[in-house]
Parts: sequence; C-alpha cells; structure tokens
Amino acid sequence: MRVAPGARQALTNPPELLEFESPSTRLELYREVARISEQEAGQAAQAPMLFPISQGGELVAAPGFEGRTDLLQAPDAGAPLQLSFDGRAGERWQEDRRESLQGLSEREAAELVARTLLAHWRISPSGVVQVDRASSAPYAAAYVDGILRINPAFLYMAAAYGPASLAGSVQ
Repeated sequence: MRVAPGARQALTNPPELLEFESPSTRLELYREVARISEQEAGQAAQAPMLFPISQGGELVAAPGFEGRTDLLQAPDAGAPLQLSFDGRAGERWQEDRRESLQGLSEREAAELVARTLLAHWRISPSGVVQVDRASSAPYAAAYVDGILRINPAFLYMAAAYGPASLAGSVQ
C-alpha cells in the first residue's frame, strides 16, 4: 500500500501527481492545508508557511480558512477584482479542462480560488492583480507586492471539495 504525501510535500511535487490521486486523498490534503492555515494565521513569517502575504511591509501568514470552505465558490460582492493571468515571467496556466478540477481548466480554477482568497483575506487592490502559476512552491498561495502566486497543486486539493465531494452523500 502506498502512503499519500502530506500537504506540504504534495505542494512541492509536480501538480500532475495530485491530479491522479483519488478525490478522497485530495480532499484530506485540502483539509490538512485548511487546518495548517488556521494554525499559522497572523504569525510573522519566520518559517515557511502555506499562505504568506505582505501586510504593512511585513510578511505574515494570511487569515486561515475552515476545511468546509469551498474555494471554487468565488464571492461576487463588492467591486470586481481585476485579475491578469498572462504569466509574463514564467509558467503559463493550463487551459485544457481537467476532470479532477471539477471540469475546469487550471486557469479557470485559479481565477475562482484567487477571487475567494483575496476576498477572505480582505485584500482590495487598487489595480490589476497578477496571478502567477507557482508549481512546486513550498506554499499553497502567496500575495506579495500585488502579485498572487498560486501553486497549481493546491487547485487540485481545493477542487476535491464542493460538488464532487458531496456527490456520494446526496444520492
């Protein structure tokens, strides 16, 4: 029997490895990330953390979120955020739809997760937020200097929550 990686290890692996994990494994990793996010919330960034953000010139852990939070249900209240996905400086977001991302492409999932996290973190930028793909990064998502970097492996974890995870209990 193969042991599934822990959340931190899964984030540093190529996202394709998570794509083929079972939905229950990806959901457990997502819940682990959520638990860690709540434990780290508000701490100064002395050690690697899953959700670092810059706040008042300091790097701190972003507010945590519960394991029941569906990050693919983006809030639409308030002024719409302007997001840019044209990764000028590196990796391009995948545009092909993936079953393990609830039928969305990486770019579409990244947009929903970006909007949800920025709203949850109460970040309301005055301009366009650059959303970069940061595969194999030691964090799930980081917001520094107006750039949101999302680890695509985290998208596969977040997509395990929501309609796919509830399908078995609805029938």
